[in-house]
Amino acid sequence: MPHDLPRNSAPSRRTLLKTGAAAGAALVIGFHIAPRRALAQAAAAPAPNAFVRIGADNSVTVIAKHLEMGQGSYTGLATILAEELDADWSQVRVESAPADAALYNNLLMGPIQGTGGSSAIANSFQQLRRAGAAARAMLVAAAAQAWGVPEGEIAVSAGRLAHEKSKKSGTFGQFAAAAAQLPVPGDVKLKDAKDFALIGRDLPRVDTAAKTNGTAQFAMDVRLPGMLTAVVARPPLFGATVKSFDAAKARQVPGVRHVVQVPTGVAVVAENTWAAIKGRDALAIQWDESQAERRGTKELMAEYRTLAEQPGNVARKRGDIGAGFAGAAKTLEARFDFPYLAHAPMEPLDCVVRLTPSGCDIWAGDQFQTVDQMNAANVLGLKPQQVKIHTVFAGGSFGRRANTVSDYVVEGVQIAKAARGVAPIRLVWTREDDIRGGRYRPLAHHWLKAALDANGLPAAWQHRIVTQSILAGTPFAPMMVRNGIDGTSVEGASNLPYAIPNFQVELHTAKAGVPVLWWRSVGSSHTAFAAEVMIDELARAAGKDPVDYRLGLLKGRPRHAAVLALAADKAGWGKEIPKGRFQGVAVHESFASYVAEVAELSVAGDGSFKVERVVCAVDCGLAVNPDVIRAQMEGGIGFGLSAALAEQVTLEGGKVVPSNFHDYTPMRIADMPKVEVHIVRSSAAPSGVGEPGVPPIAPAVANALAAARNKPVRSLPLRA
Repeated sequence: MPHDLPRNSAPSRRTLLKTGAAAGAALVIGFHIAPRRALAQAAAAPAPNAFVRIGADNSVTVIAKHLEMGQGSYTGLATILAEELDADWSQVRVESAPADAALYNNLLMGPIQGTGGSSAIANSFQQLRRAGAAARAMLVAAAAQAWGVPEGEIAVSAGRLAHEKSKKSGTFGQFAAAAAQLPVPGDVKLKDAKDFALIGRDLPRVDTAAKTNGTAQFAMDVRLPGMLTAVVARPPLFGATVKSFDAAKARQVPGVRHVVQVPTGVAVVAENTWAAIKGRDALAIQWDESQAERRGTKELMAEYRTLAEQPGNVARKRGDIGAGFAGAAKTLEARFDFPYLAHAPMEPLDCVVRLTPSGCDIWAGDQFQTVDQMNAANVLGLKPQQVKIHTVFAGGSFGRRANTVSDYVVEGVQIAKAARGVAPIRLVWTREDDIRGGRYRPLAHHWLKAALDANGLPAAWQHRIVTQSILAGTPFAPMMVRNGIDGTSVEGASNLPYAIPNFQVELHTAKAGVPVLWWRSVGSSHTAFAAEVMIDELARAAGKDPVDYRLGLLKGRPRHAAVLALAADKAGWGKEIPKGRFQGVAVHESFASYVAEVAELSVAGDGSFKVERVVCAVDCGLAVNPDVIRAQMEGGIGFGLSAALAEQVTLEGGKVVPSNFHDYTPMRIADMPKVEVHIVRSSAAPSGVGEPGVPPIAPAVANALAAARNKPVRSLPLRA
């Protein structure tokens, strides 16, 4: 999802808001601050907003503006606020915030509520610290009044307030109602990092119990009185539309209640999922394919390769690449191919829609609340505030649930509207719908040419990328497509950290009728591979060790160098490893975090290989919850390795070939390597961890394979 949107305008005022709840039995605290231009200045939300609710029962409920889709955002957000509040972790709960961009905007995205770009912790850090500190100050003030003692003499720890001299003490819940009646402090003092009691600890996740005892609510779990289930028959070619359909046989399937046409196809609405699917199978549909995309991936890639022969739009340039190549002692040239990739979250797309006389309610694992709210309102002719989005847990997303047309949410609303709101509608995408439904990581081709000087150092680097634009035609295009350059197409390439004096990155934005979308780590998912494999090739051509070679080119990049050195050291780089094993390395920055990975693999006599071990070093600034960071690095490595080994969406004659996990093949658990994660200690502001673990794994494995086979590996998937 986009992660480099323009910041908001500078603030004009700051106020604090507090409200009472439950007839004065709870303290609800939040902030009002006008939007700030820089995140470093952003201390709170841009409008009146409640982030924490303290109940009379001493419970502390953190209101999360970000989606929990398995990445641990609820735990991280709660940790930040609970730290400044000095709450007892066992009493901390988390609830999803309602959809309201004025209250809960993502400070990295402007006036939009959404989760993506590995931004949840980064944009909330100062905001939630201040909310927690303000609530703590109000509780202290209430206790001081009740006990008749100075505020400065009251200590707070683990959800209790205490006055040592008088031996008086009490819980947060005892003072919540009184605190709610007090003025909110205009400024609050935040803790010094050395005094953190929760931040930096491996706290248990707040969603573990619900997800293990079955009480966690996903969209698939939502049940409403009279609810019906819908599935949609969509065209087999992207760009095709319904010409005509016969629903007679579908209506004969027991349980089928309605068959309605919607812009995306024909929806069958039934009493249960099975009946809806059987009804869909019975439809007879004629498709208008006159505007459909009919090229297959082989034809598209051939066109991409031809485009790469010509100069593209310059995305980044320094020095003179012509002069650099003219004086080269050695020149290398390489081509890299990358397939379309599906997101394939374990929970396919789904939502529940209920039309009401006054508006619409939507239950979804919603990643893009503001956009979904607006698009749903447009379908129904409502104001956005009349659309209430109830955000529940999502079983993965990797960017798929955040798209500018709100495809699955809008589809659910359109079905409910076409069915005249007769009942709440649960829309279900099957796994086949998901794999064949588009919104893929774009197909891409890279051409790279590099020159070495007499010392074996890179003197020139020319990188040409051919791929579809994710942002073209979306509301983000005016902000993020500049001079014909989609920033998500070249990120990770245009900001290459290595000291290369003559450098140029070019882009060809290809045209294809296949819908594309940001995919976990977005452009870096392919640019890191091309760049890091090419750097390895340069090191080998120069007769240099790949780690030493990189470190020599990273002298002005201390954070890159630090993670690289740490990963290499922990992996035993350069030391003896078991016979038949080989190591490869890669380092990459994405979402303001720095990750290096060393992959160690074994090669069998028949040439097959298995990744046995991955050593990862990450610098993501201050580690809010190290266990969550380790889990995200492990998950990102598994996700990226899965794609690198075998995943690909292919098209023949415009039709998507794979349909389910038998032919779109995510990695099985037996192929998951041992993963070690080492976190660099840092006092820098927290940055993202959801995506940065993905980019280095594929090139690290490819570089290990190149060492084993003594020839470069330049295309994905590796087992194609």
